[in-house]
Amino acid sequence: QVELVESGGGSVEAGGSLRLSCAASGTTDVTYCMGWFRQAPAKEREAVAHIYTGGDATYYPDDSVKGRFTISLDNAKNTVYLQMNRLKPEDTAMYYCAAVYCSGSYWPFTYEYNYWGQGTQVTVSS
Repeated sequence: QVELVESGGGSVEAGGSLRLSCAASGTTDVTYCMGWFRQAPAKEREAVAHIYTGGDATYYPDDSVKGRFTISLDNAKNTVYLQMNRLKPEDTAMYYCAAVYCSGSYWPFTYEYNYWGQGTQVTVSS
């Protein structure tokens, strides 16, 4: 059973930065796709960034974060990070880390992720 624990959320002013961390435990010697997702009140959960643990491939499906957010992986620490720079009020949401076993042949859809963390709140004030 994979467990994911997020940390690093908080409140910042627009233009500020935060780094989210997702510590994974219970993983085995298989490759995973890991992702960061966010959900604002009254909105659907959306994918922010994906990374493949079997290599260094990343994918940012949300154009609004490209160039501002960076997903990275520290395999030694079993931790995935989301560096968020130049934050905007519209980035305010609950951020979730998720994982799913994958081969790296395609990026999973949100519904395919089957391990989820409890979430960490990010609030950006104008």
